[in-house]
Amino acid sequence: MIPAVQELQDAFQTRGYVAGDALATSLRLVVGLGKPLLLEGPAGVGKTEAAKTLADVLDTRLIRLQCYEGLDAQSALYEWNYARQLLHLRAAELRGDGVADDDLYGETFLMPRPLLQAIREPKPAVLLIDEIDRADDAFEAFLLELLAEWQITVPELGTLSAVSRPHVILTSNRSRELSDALRRRCLYHWTEYPSRAQELLIVQSRLPGINETLARQVTDAVHALRALPLGKTPGVAETLDWASALLSLHADHLDAGALQATLGAVLKLREDQLLAAPTLQGVAAKAQARG
Repeated sequence: MIPAVQELQDAFQTRGYVAGDALATSLRLVVGLGKPLLLEGPAGVGKTEAAKTLADVLDTRLIRLQCYEGLDAQSALYEWNYARQLLHLRAAELRGDGVADDDLYGETFLMPRPLLQAIREPKPAVLLIDEIDRADDAFEAFLLELLAEWQITVPELGTLSAVSRPHVILTSNRSRELSDALRRRCLYHWTEYPSRAQELLIVQSRLPGINETLARQVTDAVHALRALPLGKTPGVAETLDWASALLSLHADHLDAGALQATLGAVLKLREDQLLAAPTLQGVAAKAQARG
């Protein structure tokens, strides 16, 4: 059964992910229409986490393909287990038996990679094609065919059609422009950093032991940092890391000492720490003034 948008939002929130109306609607359409969804936005806004949470909500398998420069189609589809093939050959030689190609290139020695795994799942999986913008144009072109036909050809085995059609989510940080052809095949959603209220809710959902004062101070501080021209802007994961670090040190509010001791959880570049120093001093002073 396809969940309604509000049901999807509620299910996401119980898992600590606050999905706005537009994102929840897009995810609902992924399930209902069977179209891929392209999620774009800055790093750290929760694009990958949206796919993980959708798989959890649908109680299905998440299959992730992490893209990188030089990724080729075969690495994403399947490989042959050459070590086992060699052992099989040697064992046959010791027995004095011959080995036919069909014996060597059969299911026994086939190692499915993410894309083949996804189309062979009996229950529709969530297929996360993460950071597609890091892959080369050639891989993106190959992906078009797969997304259109939902079948692949293994030369030694023939054409393999999808057992079930996966729910596909592609993410991109816009490190390069994607082709119009890929965009035409996908639904599209631009993902922003969460609002203060949404991020406060995320922190409180993920870290139920945190008090409201500390959760609010951390959230406010992260939003102040994001307004700066940092080299690496903190994402939601850094917000949660920072709050977790403060909790592990038994801090119940954000003062100058706690801030300095845990700064590495939220700012990962020395230049950013120096640039943010005046802002963070102001955050600490404001927190102290409020008691």
